[in-house]
Amino acid sequence: MRICFVVQRYGLEINGGAELHCRWIAEHMSKYWEVEVLTTQAYDYVTWKNHYPETETVINGIPVRRFPVTRPRNPEVFGRLQDYIMENEHREEDEFAWLEEEGPLSPALIDTVKAEQGRFDYFIFFSYRYYHSFHGIRAVPGKSILVPTAEHDPVIHFRIFKDLFRMPRAFVYNSCEERSMIQGLSRNEAVPGDVVGVGTEVPASSDGARFRAKFGVGGPYVIYVGRIDENKGCHKLFEYFLRFKNETGSPAQLVLVGSTILPIPDHADVRHLGFLSEQDKFDGIDGAEVLMMPSFYESLSMVTLEAWAMGKPVLANAACEVLQGQCRRSNGGFYYESYEEFREALLLLLTDPALRAAMGRNGRAYFSANYTWDVIENKYLAIVAGLERRP
Repeated sequence: MRICFVVQRYGLEINGGAELHCRWIAEHMSKYWEVEVLTTQAYDYVTWKNHYPETETVINGIPVRRFPVTRPRNPEVFGRLQDYIMENEHREEDEFAWLEEEGPLSPALIDTVKAEQGRFDYFIFFSYRYYHSFHGIRAVPGKSILVPTAEHDPVIHFRIFKDLFRMPRAFVYNSCEERSMIQGLSRNEAVPGDVVGVGTEVPASSDGARFRAKFGVGGPYVIYVGRIDENKGCHKLFEYFLRFKNETGSPAQLVLVGSTILPIPDHADVRHLGFLSEQDKFDGIDGAEVLMMPSFYESLSMVTLEAWAMGKPVLANAACEVLQGQCRRSNGGFYYESYEEFREALLLLLTDPALRAAMGRNGRAYFSANYTWDVIENKYLAIVAGLERRP
C-alpha cells in the first residue's frame, strides 16, 4: 500500500499543530505502508515565505518533496479580506479569493498530486482550510482521505467548503464534536470515517523537582503550554488568573511555556519561560498542579492528552466544544464559562490533592483507551481496509 501525506508545512522544526500531527502519523504508519510526503517550502505560517531550500529530502526515514510557494501571504491584505467576508454579505468568488490569500499558494504541488495519482493508493490531506487540501481533494476525490483539523470558527461556514466535505473517500476526525460539526454543516454522513485523533508519547521518566530547580520555580504552580496569543485564550487566562490571585490570596504561580505574540503581565507570579525542550516541557507538566487550556478553538489538544497521559488534571475553556467534550468523557478536567466558574474550579483543584489525583487517574485511563499509538494505528488501518472493501 502506497500512501501520500499532503500537508502545508513539514519538518522537525515545526513542533505543533496539524503539521506535527501529520508527521507523527506518517512516521508511525510507515511501519505498515510505503509513505511519502508532499508539502511546500514554507516554514512561517503567517507569510508562507519559501524557507527550505531543498526540494527533496528524507526526514526520519520518510521521503519528503517540497514545492515552492508562488506568492507569499501579505498578512494585512489577508486580514482585510477576511474581515470583509466575516462582516458582510459576500459572493462565492470572495471566498475563493480568501482561499488563495490563505495559501500556501503552490500550484506545483497540486500539479504533482494530479500527475502522480497513479503511484499512490490514497492521499491523506491534513487541514481542510488550506489551498493544498481544497484543490488536492478536488483533483483526486476517489483517492482522498481528509484529516480536517477543523475548529468551530467562522471559516467553517464558508460556502466553498460545504461541497468539499462531501468529496473525500473517507474522513479521519479528531473528535466527536468535530465530526458532528462537519456533518451538521455538510450532511456528509454517507462519507465513511472514524474519530481517531493522534497518539502521543511521554518520557519514561519526568521530574518536576528538576524543573523547579532548573527554572527557579518554588511553591505550587499551574502551567500553560503552547502558543501564547489571543486565539488561544491567553489574554483571558491572564485576566482571570490575576483576578483569582487578588481575590483568593493563592500562592500559586502561572508558568507559561511557548513563544508569545502577546505582552506578558508584569507580575511576580506569572513566569514566561519561552520555548523549552521536550524533556523540560514534560518535567514542567510533571511538577504542575493543573494544566490550563484557555483556548477558544481546538480540533484536538495534544498537550491536553499529554497532561492526561501523565495523570494531571486539566482546567479548560468551555467555549471550546472539543475541550469541554473531552473533559466530560474523561472526567479528567473541569471547564469554565465565566470567571466565577474559573475561580471556583481552580481553587478546588489547588486545595484538594485527592481530587487532583482522582481526575489525573481518570485522564490517564481515558488516554490509554483512546490515544496510545497502537489504538491510533489500528484505526488508520481499519479506515483504509474499509475503503478497500468498498466498491
